[in-house]
Amino acid sequence: MSEKPRGERRTGLLNGIAAYGMWGIVPLFWPLLKPAGAVEILAQRMVWSLAFVAAALLVVRRWAWAGELLRQPRRLGLVTVAAAVITVNWGVYIWSVNSGHVVEASLGYFINPLVTIAMGVLLLKERLRPVQWAAVGIGAAAVVVLTIGYGRPPWISLCLAFSFATYGLVKKKVNLGGVESLAAEAAVQFLPALAYLLWLSAQGRSTFATEGAGHAALLASTGIVTALPLVCFGAAAIRVPLSTLGLLQYMAPVLQFLLGIVYFHESMPAERWAGFALVWLALTLLTWDGLRTVRQAAMLRARLGAPRAAAVASVDPVDA
Repeated sequence: MSEKPRGERRTGLLNGIAAYGMWGIVPLFWPLLKPAGAVEILAQRMVWSLAFVAAALLVVRRWAWAGELLRQPRRLGLVTVAAAVITVNWGVYIWSVNSGHVVEASLGYFINPLVTIAMGVLLLKERLRPVQWAAVGIGAAAVVVLTIGYGRPPWISLCLAFSFATYGLVKKKVNLGGVESLAAEAAVQFLPALAYLLWLSAQGRSTFATEGAGHAALLASTGIVTALPLVCFGAAAIRVPLSTLGLLQYMAPVLQFLLGIVYFHESMPAERWAGFALVWLALTLLTWDGLRTVRQAAMLRARLGAPRAAAVASVDPVDA
């Protein structure tokens, strides 16, 4: 792969920081939508996300992918699965933030890389290096410690981690660009979400038209809040190495965790600190191992030349 110009790398890095920064501070946004409940906010987010990405695609005139997708039932089915899984993820996250569980929600995105690795072993029969096994084991121990600390399994964290890991796995098989993928998933979500909002309005329980123009504007802005970080992420993904994105991804849960402690004043007894410390230890090991592997791959390319190194990596990407 050719080296990106310095200006391109800087642009990619800034876009990556913007994307993960926006995801990190989004807990500040959802409480602004009260008195709307979590399900109404979720439905509004689905409807306005489609409106926003459809407008964006009209501007850039990128519609060819839609016809191709409609002619491929298997990919269309996977998009439907992705839409269902991310609906669960969004709904649980909005509810958890507006119910005072920001710290537990942040934990879900801390353990997401560990869950992704575990799913790779269980579902894709991937082989792990010893350090990766150690990280997964420490992560499992952290869940046990946190279960003791909370007096129950950290179900919010587990639900967010497993749903997002599943979402990533399905999206990888669909193989669509970020904005296109969001448009396809929002199209699947749109009719059920709109039907729910119409039913809610008929019951006199909708807040969209009863809480003033400012509240309606905030609900409509959920489309921008959903799509804008994804656009920035897409701009970063094509300009910076995956190892850099892998490090940046921890910005979001770190910011969420800090907001939960400092801004929302959620309690953190000693046993919860112990559980989080184990998670952070597992992630440190995982990050160190990933960076070491990237360096080894770079040295391999330098010694053998890019075509030969690519051939070796395609035979055994873990060892390469």
